[in-house]
Amino acid sequence: MGGGLSTDPLGTPSAMGPTAGAQIAGSFGTTGRGPRLLSGGGRRAAVVSTASTIVVLAGLAAIFWLAPGSEAVRHTFFDPQDMWQSLIGDPKKGYYSVGAAIWLNIRMFLVGEVLILVLALVIALTRQSTSPVTFPFRVLAMLYVDFFRGVPLLLVVFAIGLGVPALRLPFVSSQSSAVYGVAALVLSYSAYVSEVYRAGLNSVHQSQVAAARSLGLSHATALRYVILPQAIRNIVPPLLNDFISLQKDTALVSVLGAIEANGAAQIYSSTVFNFSSFTVAAILFLILTIPLARFTDRLIAADRRRRLAGAVR
Repeated sequence: MGGGLSTDPLGTPSAMGPTAGAQIAGSFGTTGRGPRLLSGGGRRAAVVSTASTIVVLAGLAAIFWLAPGSEAVRHTFFDPQDMWQSLIGDPKKGYYSVGAAIWLNIRMFLVGEVLILVLALVIALTRQSTSPVTFPFRVLAMLYVDFFRGVPLLLVVFAIGLGVPALRLPFVSSQSSAVYGVAALVLSYSAYVSEVYRAGLNSVHQSQVAAARSLGLSHATALRYVILPQAIRNIVPPLLNDFISLQKDTALVSVLGAIEANGAAQIYSSTVFNFSSFTVAAILFLILTIPLARFTDRLIAADRRRRLAGAVR
């Protein structure tokens, strides 16, 4: 009948009809509106989850507030006046605005992201090539990936930011510290992202390539219109995760003297001997990264629903 239960060959009951997609109340899963930690349960589940969250947060706040050194920590890291002063800045007193300096992080992130996407794709395609002519380039690409994935990013920033100016090359050695910082980020992250691209390219079934070639498409045309679109769609979530890390790692450029959010916070703390400016910088970075993290979660959930829908069909 329409809404009953049937058993699969292993004897496990399975839902039929309109209730096939229903989940057990209080279980983890996804609904039509996106990922949810608690699906089902109604008002009672919402009340219980809200109450438990309040209890946990209140307990953590009580532990912090009642700790013997709480007052000193609150004054050092969470002083409202110092947080506000570091946010707006005061050049006359010798420190910069952390709120204004975050725009340099944003600009470095946006420029670096575009360059990383292009360079990483070139490296991935080079490593995927099978032509004998490209053999030396494949070796160089492999060495590039192994080197920059093995060397800590901070050392790359120092090497580029301090080494390139010392070469005294025309134009190249006279750039700002932010430019050298972006170059270091691009070199390091391209090695990681190229492997993400390779995973996406390898995820496209060979039958897709064979079908494209059977239609008379050249290798380059099949790559552009058949392989790459499918590969990129599969790797968007991990790419966004890498770029969340990139947003945070722009703070490393401060070691070269660039006045970005972390650098401005450090100048303030060394001027007034208070670390509340670092709290402001951390909050600003959270404001930047959390929306992208939630967007990544939504893309992962949408991709999961798409794959499940394809499996049902």
